Amino acid sequence: MLYLTRKIGDSIIINDDIEVTVVDVRGKSIKLGLTFPEDVSVYRHEVYERIQAEKAGEAEETVTDADETTTLTAEKPAD
Repeated sequence: MLYLTRKIGDSIIINDDIEVTVVDVRGKSIKLGLTFPEDVSVYRHEVYERIQAEKAGEAEETVTDADETTTLTAEKPAD
C-alpha cells in the first residue's frame, strides 16, 4: 500500500486521467474530490464488496440452472 502525505488543495494523479484532491480535513475525517473519465466506475469499498457478492450469487444460480437444465434434457421419453 502506498502512503502519501497531502495538504488541503494538494492532489495526486493516477494513470494520467484520475485526479484525487484533498478538499477538507476535520479531525480524523478527510474529504476527497475525484476527477475521472465518465467510463470509470468508483464505489465505496463496502458497496463494491456487496456488488461482487451479488454477482457471485448470480453466477452460482446460473450454474445451478444450467445443471438442472442439463439433467432435464438428458432424460429420454419412455417408448
